[in-house]
Amino acid sequence: MFRNLLPISALLLSSALLLFAGGTNGLILPVRGTAEGFDAFSLGLLGTGWAVGYVAGCLLMPMLVSRVGHIRSFTVMAALAAVAILASLIFLTPTAWVPLRALSGLCFAGAAMIVESWLSERSDASNRGRIFGTYTMVNLVASTAGQMSLTLAPTDGHLFFVLGAIFYALALVPVAITSSASPKPLVKVRLDLRGLWGNSPVAVVAIFLVGVSNSAFGTLAAVYAGQIGLSLNSVALFASIPILAGAVAQMPVGYLSDRMDRRKVLVGIAALALVADLAFIVVSPQGTPANLVLVALFGASIFSMYPVIVAHANDHAEEGSFIQTSGGLLLVFGLGSIIGPLVAGLGMSSVGVSGLFITTVGAHVLMIAYALLRITMRAPVALEDKGAFVVAPPGRATTPETAAFASGPDVDTDSQAVGSVAGQT
Repeated sequence: MFRNLLPISALLLSSALLLFAGGTNGLILPVRGTAEGFDAFSLGLLGTGWAVGYVAGCLLMPMLVSRVGHIRSFTVMAALAAVAILASLIFLTPTAWVPLRALSGLCFAGAAMIVESWLSERSDASNRGRIFGTYTMVNLVASTAGQMSLTLAPTDGHLFFVLGAIFYALALVPVAITSSASPKPLVKVRLDLRGLWGNSPVAVVAIFLVGVSNSAFGTLAAVYAGQIGLSLNSVALFASIPILAGAVAQMPVGYLSDRMDRRKVLVGIAALALVADLAFIVVSPQGTPANLVLVALFGASIFSMYPVIVAHANDHAEEGSFIQTSGGLLLVFGLGSIIGPLVAGLGMSSVGVSGLFITTVGAHVLMIAYALLRITMRAPVALEDKGAFVVAPPGRATTPETAAFASGPDVDTDSQAVGSVAGQT
């Protein structure tokens, strides 16, 4: 195993540094924004901006890499991400933070796609699963460490903005000095809503609603936790534990979805998420232990939905179209991610902290209702015709290259264009 990882250690280190910076960046903004008096709607716009940038990065990065190459493109992304977080320290206003957060999203998507493309090229059928698993684990640990770093010092100064910028800058060093040959061109994915809908309507609706729910929570969880009176340490745990719980839950959820109708599995985990939603609204738990237990259940549910939906869509897709289907669904997820923080931020500004989970209730109720409707209209896929369940990084750390990495290194990237671009933002 060590021999497999040694040649890609520079890429894994770059990814870890990038995710550490991203974790720090993603948490310091809502924490500091709350302290600066930003309202929940303005903080929700940060998530919307990030999602717009992330979708744009997934679409535009292949063109940049084709023009200037992988190393130069990665250098640009890391440098601009460092500029964005430092500029957020200089301009402490929502008007500046929203476009800067969009720039961060673009840079983060672009840098992640380059690393994943490189790792995919360096793997083969004999070690791809272990390399992908190691990459996912490294990202989870680094992202969590970045979030938890906020517990080490006061957040009212410049420290964590500068720390995030330092780690963004450090992320480009291993890639810049690696001796690994540059990989094939990046995966190109276009959004074909008609084709995706014809493949699996429930996947399109569900992945959009998962984008709404998960992005709303990912953006405003720290704001919610701070407003109900949790300490900074507990706020960091409130944001981190759901992602870790989602990662752990994917294996048992995947086991179930490979052995029964994936739509029923989706309904089941959406129902668990709905229970957690309603508990946050109705019970309004007080104190750290109750909130952390409840948010772990919530995270285990919402962050295990994405791979189930992608697997269901690929069960109905034509053979050899895994990347097209997964990449298209990712962009639909991105469109939902644009809307979720906006709606939740508006809800929190209007009705208070419960507005966050009122938003997720709406998303999960609609998801359950539509999945149950489709179950009555279409027979499940036979067990022998199902594709393999592929574990995906929870949260917003998935790109089109993740699908290529997970499915295999021998992907014909020239055939990745899917239909016409529709609904781009």
